[in-house]
Amino acid sequence: MASPLISSTALSKRLGDSAWIVVDCRFELTDPDAGRAAYRRGHIPGARYAHLDNDLASVPGPADGRHPLPRVEDFTAALGAWGISDASHVVVYDDMSGAIAARLWWMLRWIGHRTVYVLDGGLKAWEAAGLPLDQELPAVRAVEYVARDVRRDWVVSTDQVQLELANGARLVDARAPERFQGLSEPIDAVAGHILGAINWPFSETLRPDGRMRPADELHARLKHVADQPGRFIAMCGSGVTACHLLLAVNAAGLGDGRVYIGSWSEWIRDPERPIATGTAS
Repeated sequence: MASPLISSTALSKRLGDSAWIVVDCRFELTDPDAGRAAYRRGHIPGARYAHLDNDLASVPGPADGRHPLPRVEDFTAALGAWGISDASHVVVYDDMSGAIAARLWWMLRWIGHRTVYVLDGGLKAWEAAGLPLDQELPAVRAVEYVARDVRRDWVVSTDQVQLELANGARLVDARAPERFQGLSEPIDAVAGHILGAINWPFSETLRPDGRMRPADELHARLKHVADQPGRFIAMCGSGVTACHLLLAVNAAGLGDGRVYIGSWSEWIRDPERPIATGTAS
């Protein structure tokens, strides 16, 4: 499958195949325990659970954004504990059209994993198809995961951002327009955006039912912001929904961009860094 997406029907045919492993990534920023509780009430049969704060990020330091990347060895230890090897076919999902699950999709590809997919439409699409949920926790045989090709060049640091912009890179912010413009900021202490960034809300890549728009439509919509993969950098509030934007770029056939993991929540740690408000920088 060339697409990074998989349908509910296609996934349902692979349940029970030990080569295929499903990971539930449900999470709520305002209630970090809610995703695991929802998982226990019902999940796709056999799915493991990945917690955004604990498994897909490290504890932030004073200068970090809200969701810094974990050390590679900590991430691969989590993968091994879930029974995922470098030969596994991994499917990730959430209940937010992939907004959280895309972080795990991107992280697996960041360490060189080749067969990872996001469930198109997430849990909503699974349930709409009349497919079952399970409350049983899967029996997992731990394995060792060895990362063979870590793409460190996919990660942009805060120190690199202004230099990248000066050299012609395109920094694309996946947050909602009202946050980008500085009209509303429900999460971070400062409103606005990085001077020089442009706004492309990740929600624009979705159909009304929460599934991803068709590849040709994504290509038409995104080609003007991601036409140079090596020069395209995605960001958001904390490096999570930025990965969803990169998922859409990949699904559109536009290659792989990079991600500013620290994103807005790290940028504003230093009040001397330039910020802007409004629709344009």
